[in-house]
Amino acid sequence: MRISTPQPLHLTYCTNIHAADGWTAVRATIGRYAPALKARLSPAAPFGIGLRLSARDASELSAPRALDEFRAFLDREGLYVALINGFPYGAFHGTPVKADVYAPDWRTDERVAYTTQLVDILAALVPPGVDGGVSTVPLSYKPWMAAAAAEGWERLTANVLSIAERLIRLRADGGPVIHLDIEPEPDCVLENTAETLDFFERRLVPAACATLSPRLGMPDADVARAVLDHVRLCFDCCHFSVAHEDPIEALDRLLAAGIRIGRVQLSSALRLQMPADVSAAARVAARLRPFADSTYLHQVICRHDRTDHHYADLDAALDRPPAGEWRIHFHVPLFTGEYDGLQSTQSDVRRVLAAAATRALTSHLEIETYTWEVLPAPLKIDLLESIAREYDWVRGELAAASARPSP
Repeated sequence: MRISTPQPLHLTYCTNIHAADGWTAVRATIGRYAPALKARLSPAAPFGIGLRLSARDASELSAPRALDEFRAFLDREGLYVALINGFPYGAFHGTPVKADVYAPDWRTDERVAYTTQLVDILAALVPPGVDGGVSTVPLSYKPWMAAAAAEGWERLTANVLSIAERLIRLRADGGPVIHLDIEPEPDCVLENTAETLDFFERRLVPAACATLSPRLGMPDADVARAVLDHVRLCFDCCHFSVAHEDPIEALDRLLAAGIRIGRVQLSSALRLQMPADVSAAARVAARLRPFADSTYLHQVICRHDRTDHHYADLDAALDRPPAGEWRIHFHVPLFTGEYDGLQSTQSDVRRVLAAAATRALTSHLEIETYTWEVLPAPLKIDLLESIAREYDWVRGELAAASARPSP
């Protein structure tokens, strides 16, 4: 949905919220929830959805009849798609995902083929005059790349550039503006601002000038600009908060380097102060145990005495809980900052929303609370009501930011 703030924005929610396997099931959940949300939240104007497609879903939707039917459904219901979530290649609900969510990574032909198919789907769906984005994994998982030779990085970078070239040519041929949105995440090769800057400045742009300039017949400076137009970031608020980064400082550094934000994903992480006292820590750990599900990775970064301690999953951190400020990769709902004595990084999301409303950060905001089915029982409510409450909170924050006088 289009949001009227000083900066024009599209606000969507990502359909990875819904547990569905195969295009028939995905299409059924969209038919169940999207029109109902539109009727409640945007009855008189088009309503956007962020489409999550696995490789199987994308293959099935690519059939001409299926794509034509879906496009007709969107038009009929007053819906539109400008964002696709191309992060998880396979199933995302109802089965242990853990580190497999990053596979296949950007060293593989499978990731390139999957992303290419998503680009083609989005090119057929994105409304005229609206830029579109396909999000993707943060290149690879750090443990997989720890012993990788230089050729692994070269292969990874070349594959990203193959998509960039496709997007540049699509635009040059009169097609829509579509960008690949790389999503930094804890414990991945792009985890924080410093690693992201290093990849773009030391690997991506130099490789683009060396390989794409002759193929596209463009000067290096023009190729660099074109690549940065079409390879952007998916800025997930949860992930940067887990890394203990100030989100506004991170955004300022990225934008100053010419890296564009294809979308901001609106998500809160769990946050808490783990006490040094053993008995008190045991009580806090007991409240955390229900969040340690078997489906998703919940990386933990504990900051103590200005030193960050990383844990690959919540279970590992809970074995001997260290004292300090914990940030946990668990996408808790946006609309509340308290969870049975635990806190969230909601304040970081609020600051990013204020910046997005008043500065040219991005065109797209995407609600990305996908953990509804693995939340502890006391936090679960009706899914339609849950999604609507997320929208209400976001819209309220945007309205409040827009109403404040300029500094």
